[in-house]
Parts: sequence; C-alpha cells; structure tokens
Amino acid sequence: MDPSHVQEIPISAGVLVISTSRTEKEDKSGVIIRHLLDEKGISVTYTAVIPDQIQAIRSGVIKALESCNCVLLTGGTGITKDDCTIEAVEPLLEKHLDGFGELFRMKSYEEVGTRMILSRAIAGTIGTNLIFCIPGSPNAATLATREIIIPEVKHLLTHVNK
Repeated sequence: MDPSHVQEIPISAGVLVISTSRTEKEDKSGVIIRHLLDEKGISVTYTAVIPDQIQAIRSGVIKALESCNCVLLTGGTGITKDDCTIEAVEPLLEKHLDGFGELFRMKSYEEVGTRMILSRAIAGTIGTNLIFCIPGSPNAATLATREIIIPEVKHLLTHVNK
C-alpha cells in the first residue's frame, strides 16, 4: 500500500457513551466498540459515560482529545428531544467527513431498511484528530466500528496529520 496514504500512526482511541439513562454497568455499545478496537490492536486510553447535555458532551470530547487522536461517541444521535450529540460536536469539527455518515446509512439500510433515516451519524476532524458520532444501539456500534472506522482509521489519520 502507498505509504503516503497509510502510515503506521499510533492510534489512541477514546470511547464516549452518551446517555442519561444508561450507566457504565448497563452500557453495551461502548463495550462492543472497545472490544472491536482491542481486537485490532487499537489502544483505548479514555472512556466515559456522559449525559445528553451539550456542554457535558463538548467537555467530554475536549477531555478525550488530551490523550486520544480518535474519539468515538455512541448515542444521542437520534431525533428525540434529549438527543444532542450532533448539536454538541458538529460546531467543534474543523472538517466534515460526509462520506462516513453516507456510508453508515447505506450499510444500515441493508440491515434495518428505511428506519436508517433516523441516523444522524457524522464524522470529522478537530486538529489532527478524528471524531465519529454513531448511534447508541449495539448493532449500529458494531457496524460503524467494524465495517467503516477500523478499516479506515489509519488512512484517515495519515491524511489529517499531513
């Protein structure tokens, strides 16, 4: 593979579970994400369960970025009145990776049909770091992490660090 596209950049991941109702003991999606990353040798150095509150989410992302170059947020991406992950994170993004959300919804359609329109999954960059906002269901966390994020994370980090 062309080294100008994929370099061996150490990946330090953060996993933020966005939920007012779930505790760390009840969380399934964050556990799945951490397990999938660990299976591929990606170090998870920061984890937190954060309530569905814009300022709390922003603070969590900023805290995670102190030690991580790839942060995955799971939960709070839907359309209920409490869902505010997108509203919290989107203003922080310097560059948007629109293809992530598009591909996630395409792959979700194969699994759940037209219910995928509820997903507002996004990704982007903050400085030389990657941010992914994915739905909170275990199936969505598995799909996004295994099928999209893990295969592309080194490629993306190579480009954002040029």
